[in-house]
Amino acid sequence: MSKLRRQLSAGITNNVETRNLADIKAKTGNLYESIAIIGKRANQINISLKEELHNKLEEFASHTDSLEEIHENKEQIEISRAYERMPNPALLATQEFMDDKVYFRKGEDELFS
Repeated sequence: MSKLRRQLSAGITNNVETRNLADIKAKTGNLYESIAIIGKRANQINISLKEELHNKLEEFASHTDSLEEIHENKEQIEISRAYERMPNPALLATQEFMDDKVYFRKGEDELFS
């Protein structure tokens, strides 16, 4: 298991939990802003996990079109199943946000004269 996957999925279940909206809102002062931050972090996690999975599965790719060389690889199937069992990136991002592990900042407001 890669360092990223161990770090992200430590102690997080695959099941969706009900969250208190007041707790989410309290982090930024605005519920929609908090959800936008969680969504952006979920996209970052998803992209990194997808790249990691593609790199691992690329090792098994055959670059010939021969049907005789295509066979079922148990290790490849296990890698795919491990990624399928991981929590959803949105669940990971929400947990990170609630644990104050996500850095975010507001852009400076423009002054109009």
